[in-house]
Amino acid sequence: MSPKRTPLAVVILLATAVLTPTAARAEPVAQAAPDIPLANVQAHLEQFQAIATANGGNRAHGRPGYRASLDFVKARLDAAGYRTTVQQFTASGATGYNLIADWPGGNPDDVLMLGGHLDSVSAGPGVNDNGSGSAGILEVALAVAREGFQPQRHLRFGWWGAEELNLVGSTYYVENLPAAERSRIKAYLNFDMIGSPNPGYFVYSASGQPAGSLALQETLQAALAVPTELTSVGGRSDHAAFARAGIPVGGLFTGAEVTKTSAQAQKWGGTAGVAFDRCYHRSCDTTANIDATALDRNSDAIAQALWTLAGAGATPGPRFENTTDVPIPDLSTAESAITVSGVPGNAPAALGLGVDITHTFRGDLVIDLLAPDGSSYRVKGSSADGGDDLVTTYTVNASTEVANGTWRLRVQDVARQDVGRINGWSLQF
Repeated sequence: MSPKRTPLAVVILLATAVLTPTAARAEPVAQAAPDIPLANVQAHLEQFQAIATANGGNRAHGRPGYRASLDFVKARLDAAGYRTTVQQFTASGATGYNLIADWPGGNPDDVLMLGGHLDSVSAGPGVNDNGSGSAGILEVALAVAREGFQPQRHLRFGWWGAEELNLVGSTYYVENLPAAERSRIKAYLNFDMIGSPNPGYFVYSASGQPAGSLALQETLQAALAVPTELTSVGGRSDHAAFARAGIPVGGLFTGAEVTKTSAQAQKWGGTAGVAFDRCYHRSCDTTANIDATALDRNSDAIAQALWTLAGAGATPGPRFENTTDVPIPDLSTAESAITVSGVPGNAPAALGLGVDITHTFRGDLVIDLLAPDGSSYRVKGSSADGGDDLVTTYTVNASTEVANGTWRLRVQDVARQDVGRINGWSLQF
């Protein structure tokens, strides 16, 4: 949060399955928000800390730690099926970047946007300010992909650069949107510092904000599992540019340099007479500077607000799977097939591709989904990722493909020494 200021392949192994899809529900049912795993959010924070440690102790605008942070977030979103864009700007003589991620589907004229700043101050790693908000938003975005959520509204996420230099990145984004594009953003939710070590539970007040902000305030109040207080954040964070453009805004905040009162300590716990975040804008804003309970509650609240505001999407379609094991020998290609039938029309724009692969070096793997007509969709390239196994869900825009027919999962091992197997995979229509 900114300081207070004015406002190659030689062997092909094949397994084929023709399976009966899981029955779809007859009535549309609103989808409840999933629980956001705290461990996942904390893992993102560990990454931000490691990036800062390897890059002079910070993730500030114009420093290598900022771009490394952006690249980390972007890679996770790309793998999950988001359409990502890196927007470049200049501030204080240095190049800055915003990261925008769009989830395929939803009404393009009714955009729900969530965001927070990704940069730190130069004095420290910025794990709470604002690694916490950035990590919470990232994990909620990944949950959207894991759930195959298809809401009525179009979902967009933003990670802003140079917030600590007076909200430069978010302001650049809003001011450079054509008027027609700005008008499509119907709500913006901001998450800046959601894991303060002596936390409060603050919701941005709708007072003085554009019409429609009250509904966002009330949704966020309901989403948190504890009593809340309203706070006037003014021009301290990235919602400000959206508000100036007349876009309804809301947000969550666990406090910065202000001291917690006795009444607040009685209500929320913690220590009265001590700042909500004693390490605000300091070198001690590390992974040790996070209250796990606050981080968990706020991350769940972000998800609940998104699911509530995004509108119930279509009832999930049928799911097909193949659970036959297929070996992936070294330097070879393995394929597994699923035959889809009984699905009218084309595949969805957010076709869920679930994979369960055991492998001793997943960075060796290149994965493609092949449609019935042979069209290929690359979902994963090779990388330096030294982890083992791959259990995840990708999202594929297969809306130009006829749904019925034989779909194939192609997994290539493109480097020496490591082997594995396809344990199973699925398609969620």
